[in-house]
This record gives sequence, structure tokens and C-alpha cells, in this order.
Amino acid sequence: MARRILTVDDSSTVRQALGMTLRDAGYEVLEAEDGEEALRLFEAHEAIDMLVTDLNMPNLNGLGLIEKVRKLPGWRFLPIIMLTTESKQSLKDEGKRVGASGWLTKPFKPEQVLGVVRMVMP
Repeated sequence: MARRILTVDDSSTVRQALGMTLRDAGYEVLEAEDGEEALRLFEAHEAIDMLVTDLNMPNLNGLGLIEKVRKLPGWRFLPIIMLTTESKQSLKDEGKRVGASGWLTKPFKPEQVLGVVRMVMP
């Protein structure tokens, strides 16, 4: 069975590009347009093997989403990648503090994303 990755981004263009990259590599992809929608999928006990989330989104941003997911029973060790235009070290440090496993900056190259995905979710 294919590993399932949840992608969260308020940009449908980014979700489409990321989804295509991951599906072409054999992954199953779930999509959410903000942190709140993503959180509902976790609370519904969807089978999710990895989370790739944007930082800046309406309703619930990526850092808030990671913080909440890490507190849900059973999700403490889920591989989580931040995929964002932000590259400030202070934000990366905050991402690490709330539980991000890795950080990628946009625009992304498909092989770069797949390299990180394979590294954190072998």
C-alpha cells in the first residue's frame, strides 16, 4: 500500500505541483488548504504517514498546525516537513521547537522534495 502524505497549502497551484510530484513518485496524497482543515483530517483518524505544510496560511498557520498535531495522541513521531517561502533562521528554529522534521523553501524542485521525503520517511 502506498504511503500517504498530507499536503497543506493555501495556494492551489502549490498543492497541485506538490501533489503531482508526490503521486508521480508513488505516494498517495491528501490535500488541505489550511491548518484547520488539516487538523480535522488528523482528528478523523485518517491514515497519514507524513505531513508537508506551508507556514503562512489563514485560520491556522503551519507552526500552529504542527504544534497541535504533536499534541494529538499517536502523532508525536509523524515526519513533518515545512515547505515555505520563509528562510529566516528564527522561523526555522521555531519550526524545530514545535516539532518540524525538516524545512524546504519555495519554489521547490521536485527532486529536492523527494530527497527530503525519502530521508525523513524511509
